[in-house]
Amino acid sequence: MRKLLAPALLGALLASTVPVQAATAPASAPAPILTSPEAKDVWTHAEPEQARVTHVALDLDVDFKSHTLAGTATLDVLAAPEATTIVLDVKDLAIARVTDGQGKTLAYTLGAKDNDDLGSALTVRLEGAKQVRITYRTSPQASALQWLPPEMTFGKTKPYLYSQGQAIHNRSWIPTQDSPGIRQTWEATLRVPGDLVAVMSAEKLSGATGEKLPDGRRAFRFRMDKPVPPYLIAFAVGDLKFKALGPRSGVWTEAPMLDKAAHEFADVEKMIDAASALYGPYRWGRYDMLLLPPAFPYGGMENPMLTFLTPTIVTGDRSNTDVVAHELAHSWSGNLVTNATWSDSWLNEGFTTYFENRIMEALYGKERAAMYADLDWDTMMRDIEGMGDAMKPGMTAAPSRLHGNPGEGELDYTKGSNFLRMLETKFGRQAWDAYLASYFDRHAFQPQTTAGFLKDLREHLLKGKPELELDLQLDRWAYAAGIPDNAVHVKSATLARVDERLTAFKAGGPVGAIDTKGWSTQQWLRFLNGLPREETPARLAELDKGLNLSNSENAYVQSAWFELAIANHYEPAFPALADYVGRIGRGLLVYPLYKGLMQQADWGPAKARELFAAAKDTYHPETATGIARILGE
Repeated sequence: MRKLLAPALLGALLASTVPVQAATAPASAPAPILTSPEAKDVWTHAEPEQARVTHVALDLDVDFKSHTLAGTATLDVLAAPEATTIVLDVKDLAIARVTDGQGKTLAYTLGAKDNDDLGSALTVRLEGAKQVRITYRTSPQASALQWLPPEMTFGKTKPYLYSQGQAIHNRSWIPTQDSPGIRQTWEATLRVPGDLVAVMSAEKLSGATGEKLPDGRRAFRFRMDKPVPPYLIAFAVGDLKFKALGPRSGVWTEAPMLDKAAHEFADVEKMIDAASALYGPYRWGRYDMLLLPPAFPYGGMENPMLTFLTPTIVTGDRSNTDVVAHELAHSWSGNLVTNATWSDSWLNEGFTTYFENRIMEALYGKERAAMYADLDWDTMMRDIEGMGDAMKPGMTAAPSRLHGNPGEGELDYTKGSNFLRMLETKFGRQAWDAYLASYFDRHAFQPQTTAGFLKDLREHLLKGKPELELDLQLDRWAYAAGIPDNAVHVKSATLARVDERLTAFKAGGPVGAIDTKGWSTQQWLRFLNGLPREETPARLAELDKGLNLSNSENAYVQSAWFELAIANHYEPAFPALADYVGRIGRGLLVYPLYKGLMQQADWGPAKARELFAAAKDTYHPETATGIARILGE
């Protein structure tokens, strides 16, 4: 049973007033804290049922010389009457002082570091305080922050800094309760070098160029008046320019990429309209995008009002704008209704992958949407087969269930979206869409669990339909391994034609007979991923030369090709491989290459470590950590 705030804490909330020093925080009640066993977050030290953060006010100096942020975080606190302390999450922060909102010193203890991920517990004695102000400095190695030298940017002349908070990295630069189930409003002031621009995932209060300070720096102020999970607090600082794409949208990036990005993302206003028509109004005001340098570890990050995007999706043909649709869809599934813990990350990613596909269908037709869904099916089956539990739904402890195993391949995305596609098929699109729109509305700005979603589904779509309940196999989808037999495999006619060419090539046909003109990224991936993993050197040379694979300008194509080259120890591709892993930091594209090398026992591990040693400093800390784990370091 889903519960809201404990009665004593709820009473304290209703009796409280907005603190004077947090005047920009909204007067509405904070989002509920879920207290069911499934909502217990093991990745936070916080005890939100006793005392929780409702608003964060940041005031920070950005120092590119020391690679640190320094200043204060002022937290608005909502505590039960009996609570004497509040517990926060911090990671490698140097704490200088802790006071209440009026400057009175508060006692605190900083616990030992539990592990490299979880960080430490910062326990502050409240003594009746409604605000806690922490003066601190971040570590130069903060896991959420990547400081880029000029040579790693597109402009090559000025440094760059960006944050990446998901899943629990923001505790390395913000002392707060770093759990997706503890939603918080926030505001921030960032002071940066005078020739740089700061952007954040919030409303900009200080104009595009900030406020000039007497010391030559510039101050940028921001405000998010809607409660968000703390991993969505994000910023970037660099030599950034802006180009409007419509009345609600635009793109930020460095000058050399501005026109390319604007061309690639030209349909974003249509995407916003399509998404809103499907599942209700867009509630965040603007939808801007930030195209980052190649070191960014993800395809995109759905930071509210400012989606962060990898430049690897800019291929000139708009075939990868499904990534933009995905991050936009998160404005409903993830940002509006959020997984209460990372054990239920499919509630963010599976819902969003399904929603993304519906946006693409609305804009570009069923066949283009079918291409994405068909490839997702391939990825899902490949992941499950790799886990060793394919088509064994009774194995509830196996890793390919939705609840409880975040980060297992891409199943959060692919199995989660297929679950929802099955529900659409069973209920009918009209009824399903009406339900999903009402679901987002009922739970707007709140956390959710798998159990909570299934309960809501049963209450609003399944009452009085026991036979349909059995047919849906809801608990098997959510809590068991493998794929139930009612899964829906959408097949693409476009990819079927690629399969015909692939079959001909496998039978010995020449590369020259394959007409790739106009191929989208999805067609390339279907072809390259479908090639036999064992090829002769002559056949690989024919592929490389005939299709220009090593030197392709499409990062997806190169990654898929390098996987095949690694599997066959095809050394002519290795110089291009070394260049690739040294400039691309997106985990989706580089992790498979290091994994492939580690599987080549006689020569691969040494090559993987050689490449990693040369490229490590170019990676975001999360990417570097992920690769180190692949390498067994």
